[in-house]
Amino acid sequence: MHPAIVYTASRLGLLAVSIGVLYLLGLREPFILLVVAFLVSGVASYVLLSKQRDALSARIAKNRE
Repeated sequence: MHPAIVYTASRLGLLAVSIGVLYLLGLREPFILLVVAFLVSGVASYVLLSKQRDALSARIAKNRE
């Protein structure tokens, strides 16, 4: 599967999990929930998705050559 699809799907999955966990923890205000979920999923993706990000950047570099 194309690395861009895998990386994007993983990011969206982390966002959905972050929204679910924060909602279960009691964060019910929609705007604040989305902002905090974006921040949490961004940090989580930086840590958890390094392999997918490296594959995506390698594919982009290969296509530029």
